[in-house]
Amino acid sequence: RKKATLSILPTAEDFRHSPSPFSGRLEFPNIFPLFFIYIYRYYFALEEGRALAPFTITVTPCDVPIEWSILLQVCFLPAGDHGTQEVSMFQKAPSMVSTIFNYKGNSVETYMGMSSHSALYMLEFLSTERDTHITVYLTTDTTSGHLYPELPMDPRIDVIGIGHTTVTLTWKHSPSVLQHRDNIQYCLLVNEKHNYKSLCAAETAIRSSGMKLPPILALSLSPYLLEPQQVMILSKSELSIINKVSSGEVRQICMGTKNTYTVPNLNPSTQYYFDVFVVNLLTNASAAYTGTFARTLEEPEPKVRELKDGKMIQVVLDGKKQKFYSLQYQARHKKIQFTFQLCRGQVRVHISKNGKAVSSENISGLRYFSFKGKLLDTYLVQLSSTEESNSSVKVQVSTHFHKPLFPLLPESLKIKSFSKLRTCNSVTIAWLGTQEKSKYCVYKKRIEEHQVWTELQSADRCSGPESRPKSEKVLCKYFYDINLQRAVTTETIKGLDAGTLYLFDVYLFGPSGIPIRYHSKIVKTRKKC
Repeated sequence: RKKATLSILPTAEDFRHSPSPFSGRLEFPNIFPLFFIYIYRYYFALEEGRALAPFTITVTPCDVPIEWSILLQVCFLPAGDHGTQEVSMFQKAPSMVSTIFNYKGNSVETYMGMSSHSALYMLEFLSTERDTHITVYLTTDTTSGHLYPELPMDPRIDVIGIGHTTVTLTWKHSPSVLQHRDNIQYCLLVNEKHNYKSLCAAETAIRSSGMKLPPILALSLSPYLLEPQQVMILSKSELSIINKVSSGEVRQICMGTKNTYTVPNLNPSTQYYFDVFVVNLLTNASAAYTGTFARTLEEPEPKVRELKDGKMIQVVLDGKKQKFYSLQYQARHKKIQFTFQLCRGQVRVHISKNGKAVSSENISGLRYFSFKGKLLDTYLVQLSSTEESNSSVKVQVSTHFHKPLFPLLPESLKIKSFSKLRTCNSVTIAWLGTQEKSKYCVYKKRIEEHQVWTELQSADRCSGPESRPKSEKVLCKYFYDINLQRAVTTETIKGLDAGTLYLFDVYLFGPSGIPIRYHSKIVKTRKKC
């Protein structure tokens, strides 16, 4: 039979109240803005001789619920050509007008009917809440392939796994994927507010959030619709694009034809809504699965370890698996002191007393916190890693202020070298001491150029010289000076190789025997002398 064609017959009223008359293209959805309260009317007639012509109309609300209707005007005209040039005759001829379809809501709705040559149709659209957009698709070609992808018999999304920061979803394949795998893909939308009934509605939400639309969405918003023979080619990077609004409102993930996906980077103890759309890449028409929702698991409470008076413990924080660690202490005296020695990485300390925060800061080196309270006050120490690499810290709580665990520290723990005193086989270094007689031990280590960064970053500042080979030990000596201005000591290390890098360490020992490691110093001997 002769293929049906479509004639769009806009009236003068339509041009006054409608931003763009119906384009008449059969192959792609047309996008219309609807302004609040205005009624939009579009006329069309179907031509196919005198035979009945099947047609379908699909309307997708993009945001708020709308009301739309199809009105039929049967005109009694003599035989002839009923094209667009005869619209005035159509409207003036004797006729009977009836409403054949009406819908109110925000779901995608399709009307299927049969038209005769003497029928004139009118589409009416009304938004009763606010300005919005809709897409309208009208076609008489019901024999060719589907513009809208098909949904499976069971269009539900199943939640098959829930974690603290992930949710795993699966859904049954669309029949369109099995038939046209190259032209079909799935897109998943994630948000914390509600489910979306159409991809068009999701586009509106993304647009209102102020973010740039990804290519797969921007295609459907273009005012210039593609010709039937044109195909939009998207790169793999565009098809796998993940867009996330800074506020976390809407996230879109397109994953090709995979029907199982684990959504990453979610917040613990948060309810999320998930929508899956199957999209025709040639036309960008889409069909929505039945949305679902899930709540991520609560973040596990960090294990609380009891601190014992005077006992030092070392806590290791894995920046990826375990970023938090909690310690608890119940005071046996009114005055207590916490001591923290940072061994590696970056650590933040948060201390609360009886549930009320009393201190919070990033620590470096050696740090003391003293508190005065009541007997049986409960102190909670929360340690957190501020970087992804491993961090570690030593912690002690004590009521014996007169017996410090660590030695008295100088103003600076830097080691200084003297360039003018550098030779091909010796290096002179200096460091600050204190007013307290203490033991200092010097160690050296030969390193290569490529080892410099690793040695400085991986150094464990809590480890003592017992972890060093005996061959690296240079000397140990006692030193102090009542006058802090003169509390400086120097040492010349001899027997070195020319043009060679050396790493020097100084360890300070206090009365308890626990060492404090100065900041490592790297010096290169002269190549020529």
